[in-house]
Amino acid sequence: MQVAARMLRLGSESAFEVLARAKALEAEGKTIINLGIGQPDFPTPPHVVEAAIKALRDGHHGYTPANGILPLREAVCAEIHRRYRQTVSPERIVIVPGGKVTMATAIMMFGEPGTEIMYPDPGFPIYESLVHFTGAKLAGYPLLEKDRFAFRAGDLLARITPQTRLLIINSPANPTGGVAPAAEVKKLVEGLQNFPHVTVLADEIYSRLVLDGDGTYASFIPYLDQLQDRLIILEGWSKTYAMTGWRLGWGLWPAKLVDLATKLAINTHSCVNAATQYAGIAALEGPQDAVEEMRQAFRRRRDLCVAGLNRIPGLSCIKPEGAFYAFPNISKTGLTARQIQDELLEKAGVATIAGTSFGRHGEGYLRLSFAASDEAIAEALDRIAAFLSNRAPKQ
Repeated sequence: MQVAARMLRLGSESAFEVLARAKALEAEGKTIINLGIGQPDFPTPPHVVEAAIKALRDGHHGYTPANGILPLREAVCAEIHRRYRQTVSPERIVIVPGGKVTMATAIMMFGEPGTEIMYPDPGFPIYESLVHFTGAKLAGYPLLEKDRFAFRAGDLLARITPQTRLLIINSPANPTGGVAPAAEVKKLVEGLQNFPHVTVLADEIYSRLVLDGDGTYASFIPYLDQLQDRLIILEGWSKTYAMTGWRLGWGLWPAKLVDLATKLAINTHSCVNAATQYAGIAALEGPQDAVEEMRQAFRRRRDLCVAGLNRIPGLSCIKPEGAFYAFPNISKTGLTARQIQDELLEKAGVATIAGTSFGRHGEGYLRLSFAASDEAIAEALDRIAAFLSNRAPKQ
């Protein structure tokens, strides 16, 4: 048997590999605190669950349009207008089974040999995996601790070449929690006027999880007019409404690309689960109390996690401004990112993710998800401190 060569270029997502190892250790009787997997530890709001149950009882069991049911696409447009005062047609919205599908569609649409795609490093590992899969040149751009892991528009603009087709932005960011300042977003949009051949994919899946202040977020959506024909927005329900397992996302596409995105949907997943789409309507149109409660909880846990990490000799951690990840600097421990990931899991019973799982610029860092209880975070920090203390050379 010989598979296509491009299949061998596919990467993976280390969080799921670590989760599997953690489950295996638990099966052996070990107690594992999992700060590896990136999903809210809250239940889906009850009214959302009830909407799905009602949809099933009402007989919504069949195929739906490949781009999603119209009431859900209209609800997304209403949400865009409510948050950003932008009016978009529901014909530009494509409903998909999870945010990754918009990502994969965009990367496959623009990536091929002889082109390049820019993506953040450290960044969500599936960006690099899919770019490599298409045969396009890997053009990762570094996100640096000194910049609070936020992009700098001047740096991105300087990296664009005639071969650049797609620029991927992720803010708030996985794995770093970095949030792009509004001024940098504006500067980037203005600078992109000199590069009309570059399309932007803005991954805004964590947009409701800006942790400080009132949660105001610098989206690319207000710049639809400036980037009318070359802005793709990736959004969804997974993080905002604790709906990771529901597999529901949406993409806002340039009008001229909607048919291609829909055609790829027809060729792959056909359509999104009908009942899940009705749950999505309930999430957008129903009470938002649970969203704010989660945001406040993540802010409290963020502060607990960062303060605890900064008390541990050998570690330092800047305060992430969004999402639910801490990205401490571990370079003073003398361990590589992969070494500390593996040893923390095997010897301390704490699941984390090596920074190098998110790109080569992740060396010297470790990702911890603080989407866990206060008690679990405190216990994990105690275990990490004890582990590093025991490893330290005795005087």
